[in-house]
Amino acid sequence: MSALIHTLLPMLFTGLRLTILIAILGIVFAFVIGSISGYALQSKSRIARAIAFIYIWLIRGTPLVVQALYIYYVLPLIVPFLELSSTTAGIVVISINSGAFIAEIIRGALQGVDAGQKETGASLGMTNFQVLIHLVIPPAFRAVIPALFNQFIIALKDTSLLTVIVVNEMTQMAMSYSSLNFRYIEAYTALAVFYLVLISVLVVIQKFVERKLGVNSPAKPKIANLRVKLPIDN
Repeated sequence: MSALIHTLLPMLFTGLRLTILIAILGIVFAFVIGSISGYALQSKSRIARAIAFIYIWLIRGTPLVVQALYIYYVLPLIVPFLELSSTTAGIVVISINSGAFIAEIIRGALQGVDAGQKETGASLGMTNFQVLIHLVIPPAFRAVIPALFNQFIIALKDTSLLTVIVVNEMTQMAMSYSSLNFRYIEAYTALAVFYLVLISVLVVIQKFVERKLGVNSPAKPKIANLRVKLPIDN
């Protein structure tokens, strides 16, 4: 019990900080990558659609572990001046992996926006950018909140796979502890409890955010309150 309190728990808390850091940074970058890729899939540009399709195909078609090994060990050999720490490589892996799945989430959300809203914006003299900002993104964002939270939870759990490139997150810390004193029951039970509590907290936060934003209620853009400059105003 003394070793558990004085050695294992501090190690797990240290790993917890890195786990959360990698997951948060990874999902933020992934959202940017996924948003661009998801929008590119709806683009009229064949080149943009092709690039987005190839990226999503490559990432979704290969395991995260293989991606981690490739980015950490192979990429520096291809690009000699590129040196990545295991933590940086872990953030990159989570970003590009989650980004491919978020791209499909964004694509589905954009397709789910009522075409009538776009037509209404066009009839009011709004530009394509104004239609996108005021009438497309708000309902699309509300629609993807549950899926984005779920992807964040998946990304957080996927950080445990980064042990293959020796990222010192929680799982790596538990493995290091158990390899020194062979206390596998204490190490991995404590690790499971840490993950269970962390994921449970995220689920509670997700439900709170969804309730505050009214995710389950239909999104109705307030067109009447939009102030747009019509051609007749010139």
